[in-house]
Amino acid sequence: MSSLAGHPRIYLASRSPRRRELLGQLGIEHEVLTQRIKAERGVDVNEDPLPGEAPRDYVMRVCLDKVESGWQRVVQRKLPLRGVLAADTTVCIGDEILGTPADAAEAAAFLARLSGREHEVLTAIAFKFGERTESELSATQVRFRELSSAEITRYVASGEPMDKAGAYGIQGRAGAFVSEIRGSYSGVMGLPLYETMLLLRRFGIGPPA
Repeated sequence: MSSLAGHPRIYLASRSPRRRELLGQLGIEHEVLTQRIKAERGVDVNEDPLPGEAPRDYVMRVCLDKVESGWQRVVQRKLPLRGVLAADTTVCIGDEILGTPADAAEAAAFLARLSGREHEVLTAIAFKFGERTESELSATQVRFRELSSAEITRYVASGEPMDKAGAYGIQGRAGAFVSEIRGSYSGVMGLPLYETMLLLRRFGIGPPA
């Protein structure tokens, strides 16, 4: 079955509250898939960039691994069969990937790198039902104004950067750092609404175009 028109509820393979909120904006009923447990078969998703891996290849690989892992959880737990949506976001400067900071020092270093320059935010999304998997990629250019060392210190101390790609969240305090954005604001948050709706409509989910 390639269409889920009669089954609009989906699984979201992400615990991100931001993605849940954005998916709710589309009016899509969803349930969060919890993480894989040790008793379940399957390999954990490798979120480390591979040697020489380009940012776009990296974010798409991780996203596709996430959606596959999510589908395996549905099957192994004998959950009601519904489509699985996964997403992954990364920040990059050229071919340099700025992932989730390991600690406060790395978060500060990332923000210093982003200060006063343009970077790209890539969010890959994928949807899987049965043997069918489709994906989309959102690319957004974001420019930061110059940040003082005191601003960076205060922002890192807030704790907001610690679980976010590139060490910032545009929907939070870091929104004041952005001087220009070209692309998808929701994509920078972690779930590009335009591309997500395109993807779901291919499976018969959501209002018709």
